[in-house]
Amino acid sequence: MTIKPLADRVLIEPAPAETKTIGGIIIPDNAKEKPLQGTVVAVGNGTKDEEMILKVNDQVLYGKYAGTELEHEGKKYLIMRQSDVVAVLE
Repeated sequence: MTIKPLADRVLIEPAPAETKTIGGIIIPDNAKEKPLQGTVVAVGNGTKDEEMILKVNDQVLYGKYAGTELEHEGKKYLIMRQSDVVAVLE
């Protein structure tokens, strides 16, 4: 089974959160800063008012609270509107 976003939505695999230690203290997963960067895994077809400009494998930046988290086959993804993506990294 694969996930195919609809309309102007994109499926993004977030970059892994960096593991940091402070003076030997390991920060637990739930306290880690969420990454604001990821890779586009799938895209919708766009809408009549907004064409899809993002492509699969684009490296993108998105807002801190953008998208809806979901888990599929053990991997975590975000699904969001194309307008929630703020930049493409080249």
